[in-house]
Amino acid sequence: MPKAMVVAGVMSGTSADGVDVALCRISPARNEEDAPRVKLLGHVGFKYSKAVRAAVLAAMDAKAASVADLSRLNWRLGEIYADCVEKAAAKFGVKIALVGCHGQTIYHQSAAAKYLGDDVRCTWQTGEASVIAERLRVPVVSDFRPADMAAGGQGAPLVPMLDYVMFRSAKVSRVLQNLGGIGNLTAIPAGAGVDGVMAFDTGPGNMVIDACMQQLYGKAFDRGGAVARQGSVISSVVELISGEKYFSASPPKSCGREQFGADFVSRFISLCRKAGASDADIVATATALTAESVLRGYQRFVWAHLGTRAPLAKTEFVVAGGGAKNASLMAMLRERLQPLGVNVRLMEELGVPAQAKEAVAFALLAWLTWFGLPGNVASATGAARGVVLGKVTLV
Repeated sequence: MPKAMVVAGVMSGTSADGVDVALCRISPARNEEDAPRVKLLGHVGFKYSKAVRAAVLAAMDAKAASVADLSRLNWRLGEIYADCVEKAAAKFGVKIALVGCHGQTIYHQSAAAKYLGDDVRCTWQTGEASVIAERLRVPVVSDFRPADMAAGGQGAPLVPMLDYVMFRSAKVSRVLQNLGGIGNLTAIPAGAGVDGVMAFDTGPGNMVIDACMQQLYGKAFDRGGAVARQGSVISSVVELISGEKYFSASPPKSCGREQFGADFVSRFISLCRKAGASDADIVATATALTAESVLRGYQRFVWAHLGTRAPLAKTEFVVAGGGAKNASLMAMLRERLQPLGVNVRLMEELGVPAQAKEAVAFALLAWLTWFGLPGNVASATGAARGVVLGKVTLV
Protein backbone atom coordinates (compact mmCIF):
# COMPACT_ATOMS: atom_id res chain seq x y z
CA MET A 1 0.00 0.00 0.00
CA PRO A 2 1.54 3.36 -1.03
CA LYS A 3 2.51 5.71 1.80
CA ALA A 4 4.09 9.14 2.18
CA MET A 5 7.88 9.25 1.79
CA VAL A 6 10.61 11.85 1.50
CA VAL A 7 12.38 11.14 -1.79
CA ALA A 8 15.48 12.72 -3.32
CA GLY A 9 15.29 13.11 -7.08
CA VAL A 10 18.64 13.42 -8.89
CA MET A 11 19.00 14.71 -12.43
CA SER A 12 22.01 15.40 -14.64
CA GLY A 13 20.90 16.36 -18.13
CA THR A 14 22.23 16.35 -21.67
CA SER A 15 23.85 19.75 -21.17
CA ALA A 16 26.27 17.91 -18.84
CA ASP A 17 26.70 21.02 -16.71
CA GLY A 18 25.94 19.54 -13.31
CA VAL A 19 23.51 17.83 -10.96
CA ASP A 20 20.14 18.95 -9.61
CA VAL A 21 18.75 17.43 -6.42
CA ALA A 22 15.11 17.90 -5.44
CA LEU A 23 13.89 16.79 -2.02
CA CYS A 24 10.19 15.96 -2.16
CA ARG A 25 7.48 14.66 0.12
CA ILE A 26 5.31 12.38 -1.99
CA SER A 27 1.98 11.15 -0.67
CA PRO A 28 -0.65 8.77 -2.04
CA ALA A 29 -3.73 10.03 -3.82
CA ARG A 30 -6.67 10.81 -1.58
CA ASN A 31 -8.96 8.68 -3.73
CA GLU A 32 -8.81 6.40 -6.74
CA GLU A 33 -9.71 9.20 -9.16
CA ASP A 34 -6.90 11.49 -7.95
CA ALA A 35 -3.11 11.48 -8.44
CA PRO A 36 -0.25 11.32 -5.93
CA ARG A 37 0.60 14.58 -4.16
CA VAL A 38 4.08 16.04 -4.59
CA LYS A 39 5.51 18.75 -2.32
CA LEU A 40 8.93 20.21 -3.06
CA LEU A 41 10.85 20.61 0.21
CA GLY A 42 14.05 21.99 -1.28
CA HIS A 43 16.23 22.09 -4.37
CA VAL A 44 19.97 22.50 -4.88
CA GLY A 45 21.98 22.67 -8.09
CA PHE A 46 25.61 21.52 -8.18
CA LYS A 47 28.03 22.30 -11.00
CA TYR A 48 30.30 19.62 -12.42
CA SER A 49 33.98 20.48 -12.19
CA LYS A 50 35.62 21.22 -15.56
CA ALA A 51 37.34 17.84 -15.47
CA VAL A 52 34.13 15.92 -14.73
CA ARG A 53 32.20 17.78 -17.41
CA ALA A 54 34.94 17.06 -19.93
CA ALA A 55 34.84 13.37 -19.01
CA VAL A 56 31.05 13.24 -19.35
CA LEU A 57 31.13 14.90 -22.77
CA ALA A 58 33.95 12.58 -23.88
CA ALA A 59 31.85 9.57 -22.83
CA MET A 60 29.13 10.73 -25.23
CA ASP A 61 31.53 10.43 -28.17
CA ALA A 62 30.63 6.89 -29.16
CA LYS A 63 33.49 6.60 -31.67
CA ALA A 64 36.27 7.63 -29.30
CA ALA A 65 35.11 6.65 -25.78
CA SER A 66 37.35 4.29 -23.81
CA VAL A 67 35.69 1.29 -22.18
CA ALA A 68 37.90 1.71 -19.11
CA ASP A 69 36.97 5.38 -18.79
CA LEU A 70 33.26 4.56 -19.17
CA SER A 71 33.53 2.14 -16.26
CA ARG A 72 35.49 4.61 -14.14
CA LEU A 73 33.01 7.39 -14.92
CA ASN A 74 30.11 5.17 -13.86
CA TRP A 75 31.62 4.76 -10.41
CA ARG A 76 32.83 8.34 -10.08
CA LEU A 77 29.37 9.71 -10.91
CA GLY A 78 27.86 7.42 -8.28
CA GLU A 79 30.08 9.11 -5.70
CA ILE A 80 29.24 12.57 -7.04
CA TYR A 81 25.50 11.89 -6.93
CA ALA A 82 25.78 10.58 -3.37
CA ASP A 83 27.73 13.70 -2.35
CA CYS A 84 25.07 15.95 -3.86
CA VAL A 85 22.16 14.20 -2.14
CA GLU A 86 24.02 14.19 1.17
CA LYS A 87 24.68 17.93 0.95
CA ALA A 88 21.11 18.73 -0.10
CA ALA A 89 19.61 16.69 2.75
CA ALA A 90 21.92 18.41 5.25
CA LYS A 91 21.09 21.87 3.88
CA PHE A 92 17.35 21.39 4.30
CA GLY A 93 17.52 19.22 7.42
CA VAL A 94 15.52 16.31 6.03
CA LYS A 95 15.93 12.56 6.30
CA ILE A 96 15.37 10.82 2.99
CA ALA A 97 13.88 7.36 2.58
CA LEU A 98 14.45 6.79 -1.13
CA VAL A 99 16.54 8.17 -4.02
CA GLY A 100 15.46 8.39 -7.66
CA CYS A 101 18.53 8.88 -9.85
CA HIS A 102 18.16 9.25 -13.60
CA GLY A 103 21.92 9.02 -14.17
CA GLN A 104 23.85 10.66 -16.98
CA THR A 105 22.64 9.67 -20.44
CA ILE A 106 25.65 8.86 -22.57
CA TYR A 107 23.89 7.12 -25.46
CA HIS A 108 20.24 6.98 -26.49
CA GLN A 109 19.08 5.33 -29.71
CA SER A 110 15.31 5.25 -29.84
CA ALA A 111 15.09 4.25 -33.52
CA ALA A 112 15.96 0.70 -34.48
CA ALA A 113 19.20 0.05 -36.37
CA LYS A 114 20.77 -3.20 -37.56
CA TYR A 115 23.27 -4.72 -35.13
CA LEU A 116 24.55 -8.32 -35.17
CA GLY A 117 21.88 -9.32 -37.62
CA ASP A 118 18.85 -7.83 -35.90
CA ASP A 119 17.12 -4.48 -35.31
CA VAL A 120 18.28 -2.99 -32.01
CA ARG A 121 17.16 0.04 -30.01
CA CYS A 122 19.13 0.92 -26.92
CA THR A 123 19.87 3.43 -24.19
CA TRP A 124 22.61 3.87 -21.60
CA GLN A 125 22.54 5.91 -18.43
CA THR A 126 25.60 5.88 -16.18
CA GLY A 127 26.13 6.58 -12.46
CA GLU A 128 26.48 3.53 -10.21
CA ALA A 129 23.37 3.15 -8.05
CA SER A 130 25.08 0.67 -5.70
CA VAL A 131 27.53 3.37 -4.67
CA ILE A 132 24.68 5.79 -3.89
CA ALA A 133 22.74 3.19 -1.90
CA GLU A 134 25.77 2.16 0.13
CA ARG A 135 26.82 5.72 0.86
CA LEU A 136 23.35 6.97 1.84
CA ARG A 137 22.00 3.70 3.27
CA VAL A 138 18.66 4.03 1.49
CA PRO A 139 17.22 2.23 -1.56
CA VAL A 140 17.89 3.77 -4.98
CA VAL A 141 15.75 3.58 -8.11
CA SER A 142 17.77 4.24 -11.26
CA ASP A 143 17.92 3.62 -15.02
CA PHE A 144 14.34 4.60 -15.83
CA ARG A 145 14.35 4.44 -19.62
CA PRO A 146 14.88 0.71 -20.49
CA ALA A 147 11.55 -0.62 -19.19
CA ASP A 148 9.62 1.79 -21.42
CA MET A 149 11.79 0.88 -24.42
CA ALA A 150 11.30 -2.83 -23.78
CA ALA A 151 7.55 -2.16 -24.01
CA GLY A 152 8.00 -0.53 -27.41
CA GLY A 153 8.43 3.07 -26.25
CA GLN A 154 11.20 5.54 -26.95
CA GLY A 155 12.31 5.77 -23.31
CA ALA A 156 11.57 9.49 -23.43
CA PRO A 157 10.19 11.87 -22.49
CA LEU A 158 9.81 10.74 -18.88
CA VAL A 159 8.71 14.04 -17.31
CA PRO A 160 5.06 13.90 -18.50
CA MET A 161 3.92 11.88 -15.49
CA LEU A 162 5.03 14.70 -13.19
CA ASP A 163 3.48 17.28 -15.51
CA TYR A 164 0.16 15.46 -15.32
CA VAL A 165 0.31 14.91 -11.55
CA MET A 166 1.26 18.48 -10.64
CA PHE A 167 0.00 20.76 -13.40
CA ARG A 168 -3.19 19.39 -14.93
CA SER A 169 -6.17 21.77 -14.74
CA ALA A 170 -9.89 21.42 -15.21
CA LYS A 171 -10.17 24.83 -16.92
CA VAL A 172 -6.78 25.65 -18.48
CA SER A 173 -4.91 23.75 -21.19
CA ARG A 174 -1.20 23.72 -20.37
CA VAL A 175 1.87 23.14 -22.48
CA LEU A 176 4.89 22.53 -20.25
CA GLN A 177 8.11 23.18 -22.16
CA ASN A 178 11.41 22.14 -20.64
CA LEU A 179 14.54 23.74 -22.08
CA GLY A 180 17.48 21.67 -20.90
CA GLY A 181 20.11 20.41 -23.33
CA ILE A 182 17.19 19.02 -25.33
CA GLY A 183 13.80 20.71 -25.47
CA ASN A 184 10.74 18.66 -24.60
CA LEU A 185 7.12 19.52 -24.04
CA THR A 186 4.03 18.03 -22.44
CA ALA A 187 0.60 19.15 -23.63
CA ILE A 188 -2.30 18.59 -21.22
CA PRO A 189 -5.75 19.60 -22.48
CA ALA A 190 -8.07 21.10 -19.88
CA GLY A 191 -9.83 18.36 -17.95
CA ALA A 192 -7.92 15.55 -19.68
CA GLY A 193 -7.02 12.23 -18.13
CA VAL A 194 -3.54 10.79 -18.42
CA ASP A 195 -4.48 9.17 -21.74
CA GLY A 196 -5.04 12.66 -23.18
CA VAL A 197 -1.46 13.77 -22.57
CA MET A 198 0.77 14.45 -25.58
CA ALA A 199 4.53 14.79 -25.13
CA PHE A 200 7.66 14.75 -27.29
CA ASP A 201 11.14 16.21 -27.69
CA THR A 202 10.96 19.43 -29.70
CA GLY A 203 14.66 19.40 -30.66
CA PRO A 204 17.69 21.23 -29.27
CA GLY A 205 17.12 23.27 -26.13
CA ASN A 206 20.39 24.77 -24.90
CA MET A 207 22.66 22.14 -26.44
CA VAL A 208 23.51 23.89 -29.71
CA ILE A 209 23.67 27.34 -28.08
CA ASP A 210 26.07 26.04 -25.41
CA ALA A 211 28.28 24.27 -27.96
CA CYS A 212 28.53 27.42 -30.07
CA MET A 213 29.44 29.46 -26.99
CA GLN A 214 32.16 26.97 -26.07
CA GLN A 215 33.67 26.88 -29.55
CA LEU A 216 33.44 30.59 -30.31
CA TYR A 217 33.81 32.26 -26.91
CA GLY A 218 35.32 29.64 -24.61
CA LYS A 219 32.32 29.94 -22.29
CA ALA A 220 29.96 27.24 -21.06
CA PHE A 221 26.74 29.07 -21.99
CA ASP A 222 25.26 32.40 -23.07
CA ARG A 223 24.46 33.97 -19.71
CA GLY A 224 21.11 35.71 -19.91
CA GLY A 225 21.23 35.54 -23.71
CA ALA A 226 23.62 38.51 -23.78
CA VAL A 227 25.66 37.32 -26.78
CA ALA A 228 22.54 36.41 -28.79
CA ARG A 229 21.23 39.92 -28.13
CA GLN A 230 24.30 41.39 -29.85
CA GLY A 231 23.90 39.29 -33.01
CA SER A 232 21.49 39.04 -35.92
CA VAL A 233 19.60 35.86 -36.77
CA ILE A 234 20.52 34.21 -40.09
CA SER A 235 16.95 33.33 -41.03
CA SER A 236 17.93 31.23 -44.04
CA VAL A 237 19.88 28.83 -41.80
CA VAL A 238 17.01 28.55 -39.31
CA GLU A 239 14.57 27.87 -42.16
CA LEU A 240 16.85 25.27 -43.78
CA ILE A 241 17.43 23.29 -40.58
CA SER A 242 13.82 23.62 -39.40
CA GLY A 243 12.79 21.78 -42.57
CA GLU A 244 14.84 18.71 -41.70
CA LYS A 245 13.32 15.33 -40.93
CA TYR A 246 13.31 15.33 -37.13
CA PHE A 247 11.22 18.49 -36.80
CA SER A 248 8.48 17.30 -39.15
CA ALA A 249 8.36 13.72 -37.78
CA SER A 250 5.17 13.02 -35.85
CA PRO A 251 5.22 12.19 -32.12
CA PRO A 252 6.10 10.09 -30.26
CA LYS A 253 9.71 11.09 -30.86
CA SER A 254 12.84 11.75 -28.85
CA CYS A 255 16.33 13.02 -29.57
CA GLY A 256 19.69 13.79 -27.97
CA ARG A 257 23.35 14.38 -28.73
CA GLU A 258 23.11 11.67 -31.37
CA GLN A 259 21.08 14.13 -33.49
CA PHE A 260 22.23 17.54 -32.21
CA GLY A 261 25.74 16.94 -30.87
CA ALA A 262 29.20 17.80 -32.22
CA ASP A 263 28.62 16.80 -35.86
CA PHE A 264 25.43 18.83 -36.05
CA VAL A 265 27.07 21.86 -34.45
CA SER A 266 29.99 21.76 -36.89
CA ARG A 267 27.58 21.71 -39.82
CA PHE A 268 25.46 24.46 -38.24
CA ILE A 269 28.44 26.78 -37.74
CA SER A 270 29.63 26.09 -41.30
CA LEU A 271 26.21 27.03 -42.72
CA CYS A 272 26.21 30.24 -40.70
CA ARG A 273 29.73 31.16 -41.82
CA LYS A 274 28.82 30.62 -45.47
CA ALA A 275 25.97 33.09 -44.94
CA GLY A 276 28.46 35.67 -43.60
CA ALA A 277 27.64 35.30 -39.90
CA SER A 278 29.74 36.78 -37.11
CA ASP A 279 30.29 34.84 -33.87
CA ALA A 280 27.41 36.69 -32.20
CA ASP A 281 25.20 36.05 -35.25
CA ILE A 282 25.86 32.30 -34.90
CA VAL A 283 24.78 32.31 -31.24
CA ALA A 284 21.70 34.37 -32.11
CA THR A 285 20.85 31.92 -34.89
CA ALA A 286 21.28 28.92 -32.58
CA THR A 287 18.93 30.60 -30.10
CA ALA A 288 16.39 31.28 -32.85
CA LEU A 289 16.61 27.64 -33.98
CA THR A 290 15.52 26.49 -30.52
CA ALA A 291 12.64 28.99 -30.47
CA GLU A 292 11.54 28.05 -33.98
CA SER A 293 11.61 24.32 -33.20
CA VAL A 294 9.34 24.94 -30.21
CA LEU A 295 6.95 27.04 -32.31
CA ARG A 296 6.73 24.47 -35.09
CA GLY A 297 6.21 21.63 -32.64
CA TYR A 298 3.32 23.58 -31.14
CA GLN A 299 1.80 24.52 -34.49
CA ARG A 300 2.15 21.13 -36.15
CA PHE A 301 1.19 18.81 -33.34
CA VAL A 302 -0.03 20.50 -30.16
CA TRP A 303 -2.48 23.09 -31.41
CA ALA A 304 -4.85 20.56 -32.98
CA HIS A 305 -4.50 18.18 -30.03
CA LEU A 306 -5.54 20.85 -27.54
CA GLY A 307 -8.32 22.13 -29.78
CA THR A 308 -9.80 18.69 -30.23
CA ARG A 309 -9.70 17.91 -26.52
CA ALA A 310 -10.56 21.29 -24.98
CA PRO A 311 -11.58 23.79 -27.68
CA LEU A 312 -12.90 26.47 -25.32
CA ALA A 313 -10.06 26.45 -22.82
CA LYS A 314 -7.35 29.11 -22.67
CA THR A 315 -3.79 27.88 -23.11
CA GLU A 316 -0.75 28.51 -20.92
CA PHE A 317 2.75 27.79 -22.19
CA VAL A 318 4.94 27.19 -19.13
CA VAL A 319 8.73 27.19 -19.53
CA ALA A 320 11.24 25.43 -17.25
CA GLY A 321 14.88 24.37 -17.43
CA GLY A 322 18.07 26.37 -17.86
CA GLY A 323 16.77 27.96 -21.06
CA ALA A 324 14.15 29.83 -19.02
CA LYS A 325 17.03 32.00 -17.73
CA ASN A 326 18.03 33.00 -21.27
CA ALA A 327 16.22 36.31 -21.77
CA SER A 328 16.88 36.33 -25.53
CA LEU A 329 15.42 32.86 -25.97
CA MET A 330 12.38 33.73 -23.84
CA ALA A 331 11.80 36.92 -25.87
CA MET A 332 11.91 34.89 -29.11
CA LEU A 333 9.43 32.38 -27.70
CA ARG A 334 7.02 35.11 -26.63
CA GLU A 335 7.34 36.82 -30.01
CA ARG A 336 6.34 33.59 -31.75
CA LEU A 337 3.72 32.20 -29.37
CA GLN A 338 1.77 35.17 -28.00
CA PRO A 339 0.23 36.05 -31.41
CA LEU A 340 -1.32 32.56 -31.30
CA GLY A 341 -3.22 33.50 -28.14
CA VAL A 342 -0.85 31.59 -25.86
CA ASN A 343 0.10 33.00 -22.46
CA VAL A 344 3.83 32.32 -21.88
CA ARG A 345 4.74 31.83 -18.21
CA LEU A 346 7.66 30.60 -16.14
CA MET A 347 7.51 27.42 -14.08
CA GLU A 348 8.24 29.41 -10.92
CA GLU A 349 4.78 30.95 -11.26
CA LEU A 350 3.32 27.48 -10.65
CA GLY A 351 5.47 26.96 -7.55
CA VAL A 352 8.37 24.88 -8.90
CA PRO A 353 11.82 26.39 -9.65
CA ALA A 354 12.57 26.00 -13.36
CA GLN A 355 15.83 24.16 -12.70
CA ALA A 356 14.24 21.73 -10.22
CA LYS A 357 11.50 20.26 -12.36
CA GLU A 358 13.27 17.23 -13.86
CA ALA A 359 14.77 16.27 -10.51
CA VAL A 360 11.27 16.43 -8.98
CA ALA A 361 10.07 14.18 -11.81
CA PHE A 362 12.59 11.48 -10.91
CA ALA A 363 11.64 11.66 -7.27
CA LEU A 364 8.05 10.95 -8.30
CA LEU A 365 9.04 8.15 -10.68
CA ALA A 366 11.13 6.51 -7.94
CA TRP A 367 8.17 6.66 -5.54
CA LEU A 368 5.86 5.10 -8.14
CA THR A 369 8.38 2.34 -8.84
CA TRP A 370 8.86 1.61 -5.14
CA PHE A 371 5.14 0.88 -4.86
CA GLY A 372 4.94 -1.03 -8.15
CA LEU A 373 3.05 1.66 -10.06
CA PRO A 374 3.59 2.60 -13.73
CA GLY A 375 5.62 5.77 -14.33
CA ASN A 376 5.61 6.21 -18.09
CA VAL A 377 2.87 7.94 -20.07
CA ALA A 378 2.43 5.50 -22.94
CA SER A 379 0.80 8.10 -25.21
CA ALA A 380 3.97 10.21 -24.87
CA THR A 381 6.65 7.54 -25.32
CA GLY A 382 4.82 5.22 -27.72
CA ALA A 383 5.00 2.24 -25.35
CA ALA A 384 2.38 -0.47 -25.67
CA ARG A 385 1.32 0.01 -22.06
CA GLY A 386 2.14 1.71 -18.79
CA VAL A 387 5.08 -0.01 -17.11
CA VAL A 388 6.96 0.16 -13.82
CA LEU A 389 10.19 2.04 -14.54
CA GLY A 390 13.72 1.67 -13.26
CA LYS A 391 15.88 -0.75 -11.33
CA VAL A 392 15.83 -0.93 -7.54
CA THR A 393 19.10 -1.17 -5.60
CA LEU A 394 18.58 -2.18 -1.97
CA VAL A 395 20.84 -1.74 1.06
